[in-house]
Amino acid sequence: MDRKSFLRLISASALASLFPRSLQSLTPLITDFRRADFGENFVWGAATSAYQIEGAVREDGRGPSIWDTFSHRKGNIKTNETGDVACDFYHRYPEDLRLLRAMNMSAFRFSIAWTRILPQGTGKVNEKGLDFYRRLTDECLRLGIEPWITLYHWDLPQALEDRGGWTNRDVVGWFSDYTDLCTRALGDRVKRWMILNEPVVFTAAGYFAGFHAPGKRGLNHFLPAVHHAALCQAQGGRIVRQNVSHAYVGTTFSCSPIDPATPREKDQRAAQRFDILFNRLFIEPALGMGYPKGLKAMEKLEKYMRPGDDEQLRFDFDFIGLQNYFRMVAKKALFPPYLWAKEVPPHKRGISPENITDMGWEVYPEGIYRIIQQFAAYPGVKQIVITENGAAFPDEPMGDAVHDRRRVRFFEQYLGQVLRAKRAGAPVTGYFAWTLLDNFEWAEGYRPRFGLVYVDFTTQKRIMKDSGRWFQALLGNE
Repeated sequence: MDRKSFLRLISASALASLFPRSLQSLTPLITDFRRADFGENFVWGAATSAYQIEGAVREDGRGPSIWDTFSHRKGNIKTNETGDVACDFYHRYPEDLRLLRAMNMSAFRFSIAWTRILPQGTGKVNEKGLDFYRRLTDECLRLGIEPWITLYHWDLPQALEDRGGWTNRDVVGWFSDYTDLCTRALGDRVKRWMILNEPVVFTAAGYFAGFHAPGKRGLNHFLPAVHHAALCQAQGGRIVRQNVSHAYVGTTFSCSPIDPATPREKDQRAAQRFDILFNRLFIEPALGMGYPKGLKAMEKLEKYMRPGDDEQLRFDFDFIGLQNYFRMVAKKALFPPYLWAKEVPPHKRGISPENITDMGWEVYPEGIYRIIQQFAAYPGVKQIVITENGAAFPDEPMGDAVHDRRRVRFFEQYLGQVLRAKRAGAPVTGYFAWTLLDNFEWAEGYRPRFGLVYVDFTTQKRIMKDSGRWFQALLGNE
C-alpha cells in the first residue's frame, strides 16, 4: 500500500468513529479533503425555497401564487400533487433548523414567499407574513446559523400574473416595492441577499415551454419576461445595497458546461447557441456587456429595450451564485428553429444508469469545475458561491436510517471539483447543498428526493440521511 492510500485509510477509519453504525459502510468514500482545506471563512449551508417546503398556503393571510394555480390544474404536475402542505416547514421550522445545525452547517438559504407578505403582490402588507420571516430569521440567529435570503424563487403572486406577470414591464416597479419592503423589514438581521433564483429557468420553463408556472408558451412571452427579469435583477441589487448596511448582494444562475455531440462544426455551433441561452443570457447584461450576440431569436429583445435600459441592466454584484446539476451535450437539429439545436440525453450517450439521477441528469463532477472556471473568467465576477448543487435518487428508509450511498458519492465527487477550482485560483467562497429536506419538486411532484433529510409526506416524520451525516462528519472534522 502506498503512502497516499494509507493516509486515506487512516482518515476514513478516524471519521468512521464519528458515524453511527448504519453509516460506516460509507467510509471508503471519504476523500482526501477536509473542511479546513476550503478555508476558515468558507460558507457551508443548505438551500431551500418557500413554495417547495412551507405549505400553509391558506394560513395567516397568504395569497395565491402562480404555483398554487398551476399545481391545482390537472395534468400540470406529473403526480397531480400540489405544494399545499409540502414539508409543513411553516410550522416545523424549529425542528428543521436544528437538523441543519446538527449537520454542522452554519448557513441557511431560504426564500420569501411574495404572497405571504403582499397577498395581492402590491398594496396592503400582511404583517403576519412578515412576522413569520422575522421568527424564522431570529431562530436561525439563535442557533448560530446565518440566514441567506432569496427574494424571488419562482412564486409570483397570481394577482400580478393576472396583469401580465413577467411579460408586463410594470413588474419592475412591483418587484422594487416588494424588495424595498423585505429589506426594510429584515435588513437589520439579514446581510446576505440573493435577488433572483435561476431567471433563465423561470422565464424559459414558465413563459416559453409552459411546463412550469404560469404555463405560457412562445417567444412573445419569453422575450419580454427575460428583459424584465434582467431589469429586476439589477434594480433589486440596487435597492438591497441602499437599504441594508454592510449588505452582501448576489443573484443566482442555473448553469451547465456544454459540449458538442461530435467535433463537427454544426454541433459545435449548436453548443455555442446553448451556451448563450443557458449560461450567458443574464450574467452578461449584469456585467455591463449587454445581451450576448449569436442567437438570432434573442435579437428580438431589442423590441423591449427603452432608452437607458443598457445602464439599468447593470449592477456590480458582490457575488454570483452558481447552481450546477449536470452538463449538456448539444447537436444540430431542424427543430426548434429558435435554437437549431437539441440536447442529447445521457441514456443516448451510453451513460450507465448508476450515473444518471432520478431527474434523468448525468452525474458529471468535472462539470462544476468547468462552470466555475467559465464564470470566474469574467473580469466583473468578484466572488462565486455555489448556491445549489445536489442530486435526486430513490431513497427508502430502513427503520430510522436512509442509506443514500449514491448521494454521498455525488457530494464527495462534486466537492472535490469545487476544491480543485478553488485551488486553481477561482474565487469560490461557499457551498450550499440542494436541499435540506425532500420537498415538492415543481412539475415532478414529490417523487424526486434531493434532501439531506428524508421526509415522510404522510406523517411529516424527518430522518437525517447518511448524506446529512456525511456532512456532519466532514464539517465537524477540522
